[in-house]
Amino acid sequence: MLRLIPYNRQAAVAYAHRWAFDRNPAFYDFSELGGDCTNFASQCLYAGTGIMNFTPEFGWYYIDVDNRSPSWTGVPFFWDFMVRNEVSDGPFGLQTSLNFIRPGDFVQIRFRTSGDVFAHTPVIVSVGNPPALDNILVAAHSNDADNRPLSTYEDVEEFRFLHILGAVLITENGDNGREEAEESGRT
Repeated sequence: MLRLIPYNRQAAVAYAHRWAFDRNPAFYDFSELGGDCTNFASQCLYAGTGIMNFTPEFGWYYIDVDNRSPSWTGVPFFWDFMVRNEVSDGPFGLQTSLNFIRPGDFVQIRFRTSGDVFAHTPVIVSVGNPPALDNILVAAHSNDADNRPLSTYEDVEEFRFLHILGAVLITENGDNGREEAEESGRT
């Protein structure tokens, strides 16, 4: 059975504000291993959906530092998982323009120094009306920030925006799909 789980944007944003300048001890801090931005983004998204995808390599999950998917901590892998075409457990979204983003969505940043690679994944915590780079505020790890305007990032080559639509939960025989997450201590 296929269930669509609504995205709790308020929970994701509240999580972002709570942990922007701190680290949740339930998750490893990757700051010294290439950066913690996408790990933090994944935590925020999980706070708003409660659904992981435990498919090895191509899923989106975190059990511990040594047992996680590339999409949980890697900027391009996070994007690829969220905009995937196949139906599978976990959150999903689509690329959009800044005019259609909402708090709880994500932005990825490609810097001039990072070549063709997007290198940062902040979570959007506030959007002005009309949306503009100076009134879209983000929270992020690595360069810890909360309520930081996108316009303050320097040497930006490109922004891409990810609008989260919800999460999918595929169940069998009435299974509520949360046992694995509960066993891993993440709920």
